Amino acid sequence: MSSIFIIAVIAAYFLILLLVAKFTSGSGSNDSFFIGERKSHWLLVSFGMIGASLSGVTFISVPGWVGSEANQFSYMQAVLGYMVGYVIVALVLLPVYYRMNIVSIYQYLETRFGVWSYKTGAAFFLISRIIGASVRLLLVANVLQSILFDQMGVPFEFTVVISILLIWIYTNKGGIKTIVWTDTLQTTFMLLSLVLTFYFLKDELFHGEGSAVQAIKNSNYSKVFFFDDIMGSNHFLKHFFGGMFITIGMTGLDQDMMQKNLSCRNVRDAQKNMILLGFILVFVNLIFLGLGALLYMYAAANGVEFSHPDLLFSTIAFEYGGPVIAILFLLGLIAAAYSSADSALTSLTTSFSVDFLSIQKKEAPERIRKKVHVLMSGVLVLVVLVLKYFTNESAIGLLMKFAGFTYGPLIGLFFFGLLTKRVITDWFTPIVAIIAIMVTYALWYYSSGAPGADGENGIFGTYKFGFELIILNAFVTFILFLVASKKKIE
Repeated sequence: MSSIFIIAVIAAYFLILLLVAKFTSGSGSNDSFFIGERKSHWLLVSFGMIGASLSGVTFISVPGWVGSEANQFSYMQAVLGYMVGYVIVALVLLPVYYRMNIVSIYQYLETRFGVWSYKTGAAFFLISRIIGASVRLLLVANVLQSILFDQMGVPFEFTVVISILLIWIYTNKGGIKTIVWTDTLQTTFMLLSLVLTFYFLKDELFHGEGSAVQAIKNSNYSKVFFFDDIMGSNHFLKHFFGGMFITIGMTGLDQDMMQKNLSCRNVRDAQKNMILLGFILVFVNLIFLGLGALLYMYAAANGVEFSHPDLLFSTIAFEYGGPVIAILFLLGLIAAAYSSADSALTSLTTSFSVDFLSIQKKEAPERIRKKVHVLMSGVLVLVVLVLKYFTNESAIGLLMKFAGFTYGPLIGLFFFGLLTKRVITDWFTPIVAIIAIMVTYALWYYSSGAPGADGENGIFGTYKFGFELIILNAFVTFILFLVASKKKIE
């Protein structure tokens, strides 16, 4: 596929997004940008959130995950945990947010504990979302660089700047009001790409004969449940409960994901959106894993060589799969990557404006919000470049590891407030959160398979941390707050 054709596809795609933004941005006010004037239909929000929840990491890294004998379909264990997490978010957290009628979900912490707790929660979100969005953007920038810009002699830095500039352009005015619509469009592109790629790849492999499902089931990639080794990182309990806590943290306590829910008309609509989303994602992730198995089977049958699991899909699409699969891959990748990145940029702008600048109390608030939007775009560029030159891990593994360290204190702090009536000294909150991360990091660093371990043996023998790292972090945070707190004086 020629470079000109790839550029034409990308240009046409963003032209469509710009047209959608033009007709949906509304007044461009802060109320429209931050919470969509609370007029979004829950079905529209739910469908659009599929793309935002999955992102380019799922589109590329989940199929690549399947190839390891230790992984296979084990990611489904976490996905089942995600579904339970969505139910908890819907029934426990959403009623709190709607009852308080808040713009930023971290305003709850100010009401419950005080200003220091509020700022700590918002700061952890900013760090978490900046890193998470940067990992996702790095993934898509790497792929675009390998299939297009390297051939044109364009440096990677330019690829990153252009990627984020395009997002800034179509989110600058409408914010969440626009994103609800663009995410719906991008989710449609992504799901069509996924299903059609699966179909055409199946046809290439089996030539219309035999069942792809049966072939995947009989392959060496289809093991879902791992119960045999509790010390290993992929044990069912670690993935399931880790997935549940990851959803609570990365969705229920994440301004990015909750901002879309808060744009719904009422809490019942938001709850329906959240629970429906959880069930849909189970089936969508299963198809992604099935696609991964087909990709590895195709690679084995055709002698495909690739340098990294994250590049398997793009290598087959552009070098072996023909023009149809290449176009589907390109559209699906862009849709998945940008449906997550655009809402991340909007939520970062919202959180910084509301939580740290108290924009609602300022003069010319729209002007301040636009400046923050530019600032956050620049921050994302810098972090993507840092990750590019200092990490070499699978995107999904990197994302889950960062989530374990950064979302754990948020879960511990929020649920300490929700489950107890105890009070804490407000200024002590950031200290407790930092100590919890340090303790969690030390336990992980010296565990089996981590950098500080003595070969295969760590401080817990051969025990390896998996997705449950976030549970450990949240638990340490909760216990530290319990110790440092006192009974509420009635």
